[in-house]
Amino acid sequence: MLDRQILDLFDVLDAPSVGASDIVRLFATRCEDFISISWDRAESDKGGTDCICIRIPGRYGRIRGGAAPTLGVIGRLGGVGARPETIGFVSDGDGALAALAVALKLGEMARKGDAVSGDVVVCTHIDPDAPVRPHRPVPFMGSAISSEQTNRYEILPEMEAIVSIDTTKGNRLLNRRGIAITPTVLDGSLLPVSDDLLDILSVVTGELPNVLPLNQYDVTPYGNGLFHINSILQPSVATHVPVVGLAITTQIPVAGCATGASHLADVEQAARFCVEVSKRFGCGDCAFFDDVQYRRYVSLYGTSNERFMSIPAPR
Repeated sequence: MLDRQILDLFDVLDAPSVGASDIVRLFATRCEDFISISWDRAESDKGGTDCICIRIPGRYGRIRGGAAPTLGVIGRLGGVGARPETIGFVSDGDGALAALAVALKLGEMARKGDAVSGDVVVCTHIDPDAPVRPHRPVPFMGSAISSEQTNRYEILPEMEAIVSIDTTKGNRLLNRRGIAITPTVLDGSLLPVSDDLLDILSVVTGELPNVLPLNQYDVTPYGNGLFHINSILQPSVATHVPVVGLAITTQIPVAGCATGASHLADVEQAARFCVEVSKRFGCGDCAFFDDVQYRRYVSLYGTSNERFMSIPAPR
């Protein structure tokens, strides 16, 4: 369980002046010698935010010269607060909270001698005074930086598969509180839902797995005038590795700028899911997609790179 990690991080994040340095101090007291943290301040004409990256070396990961694959975990959000419009931690901050809890738990596991096989790279950003923007059916949190800027800070070349955690409460598509995964997205194409990830989701929740429905609009870049359910799959437009969204959901639409809307059990399940994926992915025991099927698909129809992605196709 990750209740303690989430509560400790929540205490840090629920403050009007919180920044990356506060997270660095917390990690230094718990697992400093078993992780590496870097961060940078990203600015725009709308303000700024602290972009943070935490690397947890795996027992057989590439950081130590091994061959185990590297998992990326992204906490996707606009901000952890919407000051001065509202006071306190907002619903949209759950993605950052869950992702940071994953990093803290994996670092503490490594300190105790239980490092996972592959490296894990956790990225998110921390903004306590992000803007609010209109959206249907409830308002969304905006961001001080653009989605393209966010991707530049959060999509790193060492990531070989990505789980993107995002509060996904402002919709009428999945009317159930808890967590859900999306179909895998690769090179602009919507692929089948991963059976391995469905298995992990069922074990973590103790229930039948929930799947968040997507459409092609959701895997196109922001700013094109098309309706997106939210930013959960925006990492997919900036990488050529498989991306799966991990949605934190509710039974009714809840605004991303709402306070008092975070549920410990749901955030903990999201973080625990990522920890379990980290264990299996590094061992080569968790496939995000069927490679044989995907090659067959590409041979028949090609990829969607040129139409839907913001980076060139790999050569």
